[in-house]
Amino acid sequence: MAVRVKNVQKGSAAERLGLTAGSMLYSADGNEINDMLDYQFYTSGTKFELAVMKQGKLDYLQVEKGDYEPLGCEFETYLIDQKHSCSNHCMFCFIDQLPPGLRDTLYFKDDDERLSFLFGNYVTLTNLSDHEVERIKKMHISPINISVHTTDPALRVRMMANKRAGETLKYLDEFAEAGIQMNCQLVLCRGVNDGDALRRSLEKLTGMYPAVQSIAAVPSGLTRYRKGLYKLEPYDAASSAAVLDILEEQGAACKKKYGARIVYPGDEWYLCAGRPIPPGSFYEDYAQLENGVGMWRLFRDEFMAELQFYRRRWPVPRRIDVVTGTLAAPLITEMTRALTLRHPTVQVAVHPIRNDFFGGNVSVAGLVTATDIVAQCKGRLKSRHLGVPDVMLRAERDRFLDDWTIQDLEKALKVKVHILPSGGGELVKALLAPRLG
Repeated sequence: MAVRVKNVQKGSAAERLGLTAGSMLYSADGNEINDMLDYQFYTSGTKFELAVMKQGKLDYLQVEKGDYEPLGCEFETYLIDQKHSCSNHCMFCFIDQLPPGLRDTLYFKDDDERLSFLFGNYVTLTNLSDHEVERIKKMHISPINISVHTTDPALRVRMMANKRAGETLKYLDEFAEAGIQMNCQLVLCRGVNDGDALRRSLEKLTGMYPAVQSIAAVPSGLTRYRKGLYKLEPYDAASSAAVLDILEEQGAACKKKYGARIVYPGDEWYLCAGRPIPPGSFYEDYAQLENGVGMWRLFRDEFMAELQFYRRRWPVPRRIDVVTGTLAAPLITEMTRALTLRHPTVQVAVHPIRNDFFGGNVSVAGLVTATDIVAQCKGRLKSRHLGVPDVMLRAERDRFLDDWTIQDLEKALKVKVHILPSGGGELVKALLAPRLG
């Protein structure tokens, strides 16, 4: 296979070699180039032989460049080829629970080990070919983030509706033997992979330390769009507490045995069970922050620390309304009250937005839509300024999940929308800044 060059960076080694748009890269030192991982790995050295097709002629070029200096080729996509889609039909899959009419990109299920390495995405291992497994070991792609869910092969097949789901658990041991570090994720479904099944999964995975560096356990997110899907019940206070007891017990045992907790419950377990969020030391290096593990604690600690040492002598008087999900609302309310106590001229009204768009047990800020904001805030705002957390918007910071734009929201509520940062310390600076962003 060969990959087509879209563009060549000026002044790069590729330009010095005479490569141009349309050139085809075949191999580097005999290693095939099929995608971005191959390209980055095999062209990172200072000297290698590059097989290329230029103007219909195969040529072998001797490359000399600085160590880790980019070769300088650009391609049609950041992976060079297409993203690998998921071949599972998990009983808890959130994408299967989306309503119709959203952006097409929201319905794509990725399960691509390259995205795990490049962007921290989680993969199930069921998509991996033998070639890709060997490449991970050869390139020592580490850490890799893996959605395990259960270490019981039969139960994993049942949960993921994929006959390969059980057999691919063997890759965990292969990666460990190859020195690949892994961060694991368990999405728990009430009455399915919790209880004794959870204990067995944790015993297997924690026994693989230090190859398994961390394990996050989070509850399955259930929307009201589950018609025809496996019947799942949301966790309540009692069932959340039962899961927490297992996770904390296993984590404490690992702390005693290894000096590292390894097992980290998602914040939702504590909030649903009505238990206090642990201190920052509990989360050690916050290895599973992107999974919502320790996010509540880190956000609060950063906010309070910045508030205590904020150096501007006197913030500009202002009133602002702020929206958030129902899960984070108590925290945001607590923090903004502390801000007002310290700076009385700054008044912040917090509006918890119930997620009627998705329904179910969806309560995180990142899944709040503009539709729900308008329905629940119209006529209730106390200012002409509305703060919206950046996690409610796509990466370009311009659209909500329901495809509303910032301008649509401003027009509907007759306000000026301000995008608020997701970091606690940065939020203090934004709320107390001379001018809102």
